[in-house]
Amino acid sequence: MKEMYTSFQEAVKGIKDHDTIMVGGFGLVGIPENLILALVESNVKHLTVISNNCGVDDWGLGLLLQNKQIDKMIGSYVGENKEFERQVIEGELEVELVPQGTLAERIRAGGAGIPAFYTPAGVGTPIAEGQEVRTFDGKEYLLQHALKADFSLVRAAKGDRLGNLVYNKTARNFNPMMAAAGKVTIAEVEKLVEPGAIDPDHVHTAGVYVQGLIEGQQEKRIERLTTNANA
Repeated sequence: MKEMYTSFQEAVKGIKDHDTIMVGGFGLVGIPENLILALVESNVKHLTVISNNCGVDDWGLGLLLQNKQIDKMIGSYVGENKEFERQVIEGELEVELVPQGTLAERIRAGGAGIPAFYTPAGVGTPIAEGQEVRTFDGKEYLLQHALKADFSLVRAAKGDRLGNLVYNKTARNFNPMMAAAGKVTIAEVEKLVEPGAIDPDHVHTAGVYVQGLIEGQQEKRIERLTTNANA
């Protein structure tokens, strides 16, 4: 059985200053929002955060950003956060922008024990500056190193006490690969069930990758609300 936390504050208490953390989600979809809120309350500082994006100004990882808890951000999209822009311009935040597919593969490689790989993405762009480029079959490829983290914070729709996780629809974005790439993976689940309640064929993340779980309800905010004028 995995460790079952009774509070989100307890779940993140092992995260300390200068740690590297991975945080699942895409926009605001599939983010472990309660674990993020607990990190804000913990006031841990100087974090390196690996995530597709950095939330929005008033939710998700944007709250850590506002609280000046992030020193470096590794991600692929930053367009929804004005505070992010301000901190970058003012030199308060170090940023490593990575093509989205490359970011996903770097994380997957970290979880699979693959130290590095070559990809054509980024060749001939500023991303390739200072990086190793090799030619295979007449085409240039850029060397990219795997990403790993001290902690991975993920969100699942369902989890059992053995750590097996199931994600709902598009929440199955960066969460599965991040779960495998963290030394310690903490899963925020909407519904906790007993072992055997999840069909093995439906498991997205095997329990071997998960060290602890906590059940909790979420607000599930919408990143950008749009309406159909013709409806």
